[in-house]
Amino acid sequence: MKKGIKKLLLLSILSVLLCGCASGEDKRDENVAAEEEKIQIGMSFDSFVIERWQRDRDVFVSMAKELGAEVNVQNANGDLEEQKKQIDYFIKKDVDAIVIVCADSAGLKEDVEKAKNAGIKVIAYDRLITDADLDLYISFDNEMVGTMMGEALVENGITQGSNVLMLGGPETDNNVPRVEGGFKAVMEANQVNILDSIHADGWRAEVAGNYVYDHMDTVAQTQAIMCGNDDLASKVVHALSEKRMAGEILVVGQDADLEACQRIVEGTQVMTVYKPVEKLAQRAAECVIMLVKGEEISGSDVTMIDNGGYQVPYVSLAPISVNEENMNEIIIGSGFHLKEDVYLNVPDKMP
Repeated sequence: MKKGIKKLLLLSILSVLLCGCASGEDKRDENVAAEEEKIQIGMSFDSFVIERWQRDRDVFVSMAKELGAEVNVQNANGDLEEQKKQIDYFIKKDVDAIVIVCADSAGLKEDVEKAKNAGIKVIAYDRLITDADLDLYISFDNEMVGTMMGEALVENGITQGSNVLMLGGPETDNNVPRVEGGFKAVMEANQVNILDSIHADGWRAEVAGNYVYDHMDTVAQTQAIMCGNDDLASKVVHALSEKRMAGEILVVGQDADLEACQRIVEGTQVMTVYKPVEKLAQRAAECVIMLVKGEEISGSDVTMIDNGGYQVPYVSLAPISVNEENMNEIIIGSGFHLKEDVYLNVPDKMP
């Protein structure tokens, strides 16, 4: 009798264990299936040298996750060939979409074509990839960025006959000529002379700083310097400070880096252009998901742009000019930077 009971108990235990194993396997299978069902996005950044790119990355990944997608982020460290390898890797991984902050606007045509032939959606993020069949380009109005820089200088006393310098980013970045085009138009309209211009390869800020050191005769003749971004401006203002000229020569930039905002309230930089990257990254994530799902992207911010070979859907967001007067409203009010950080070096000016 006891033996019979023991057998029944053993059979019951085995049954429970087997059911548990099966249940566990089922759950694992369900989890694997759920992961495979998620939209897979590959994202390749030129580099993270520019301060804002880390913010773009974090917001995009977070928003995509909320929308049920997974993002594989790669950093090309400014190397075009490395970025090509990353795109090839994403193609082999059979992702649903590839988002690219390109290292060279003209260097990825064949890679985009290869991805498109594999049925993958390709999106140019913030920097236009030229002569390539893109599914989407999303950025800010870069010509307006340059216009705002020029207008800020005019508002601060640059008039007919004044001299300015243009120390810009690399010409391989398609945004650079657009920004410079907007700036030049304002200078021409106000009959302001552009004494000289250079382009910093790889957005290396030291190139702009070294220009100031090496061309003091030219710098001494100028009343303002347009810097391609705030990182370049940081080295320019540092060089001007060593020459005891900071604050005398007007400096403008873009990206609203923390140090640039600090310089504005300190009086060594006139303005910066704030580009709300949270909105850009969130909108980009939404658009990528829509493209993968076969949905049409629409809205007042959607137009078309010619990238030199194709008409590409273009989502354009508006930049904002920031100076000392609207710093608290735009930068601090939006939470982009903290008040105590912006006024770190001039606490007595903190409102």
